[in-house]
Amino acid sequence: MIAVSLRTNLLALLLCATAFAQSGPQTKTVHYELDGTKFESVIIHQGTPDKPKPGILMVPNWMGPTAASLEKAKRVAGTDYLVMMVDMYGIDVRPTNGGEAGAAATKIRNDRTMMRARAAKALEVFLSEGKALGLDTTKVAACGFCFGGGTVLELGRSGAKLDAIISFHGDLLSPTLEKDAGKTTAKVLVCHGADDPYVAQKDVQQFVDVMRATKVDWQLLQFSGTVHSFTDPTSDSDGARYNERSAKRAFAAMHELLRAVWSK
Repeated sequence: MIAVSLRTNLLALLLCATAFAQSGPQTKTVHYELDGTKFESVIIHQGTPDKPKPGILMVPNWMGPTAASLEKAKRVAGTDYLVMMVDMYGIDVRPTNGGEAGAAATKIRNDRTMMRARAAKALEVFLSEGKALGLDTTKVAACGFCFGGGTVLELGRSGAKLDAIISFHGDLLSPTLEKDAGKTTAKVLVCHGADDPYVAQKDVQQFVDVMRATKVDWQLLQFSGTVHSFTDPTSDSDGARYNERSAKRAFAAMHELLRAVWSK
């Protein structure tokens, strides 16, 4: 009887441990193709869905899909959202240093049609693949970091159906900024370092001037004593440096916006 009881208790513990493990963040790699290029993005979800959750399309910085960007995606997801970390480069392009990342990002920045098409395809895949994982397809936002911030703003300018767009230390300008800014249907939050040398105040002012002429619901937060890449704990240079205070405030602003948008 004692042996049976021990086996029963052990089985119960194993089942509990398995259930606990499944309740944490899980990942699903999704493969898709556009214009002959193959992509590999990752969806972070909570396992078996108890009820549909809102989703966030997340475009990482110029290094593309990395272990660090996956961990950031998991933090963004928490227990409230599904997140898809987007591959904007294609599986054959995985930068290993700043030079390679700059070349890869510049290629896409210089072709806004390509940028929009790849971001739109990622959104399409997220909506189709995420539904089975518990995504509420009526509640979807996008966020991005540096290169990714510029990408999600550009996606918004294409008229993409998103509830909110959040850019963290992202590129603010576009060759068609004045023409297309008003096509954005999402609520926009831009989180920017006031001392960012890579996205200078003249670019910020140009963005503000254009957005003021639209009917878009937008807001700009500038953080003092803060430069580029302030949400990236690995950034540590004069122009790009992690700032814990500003990062916390920026993420808090994002979550506040999403709660407001999705509480209706």
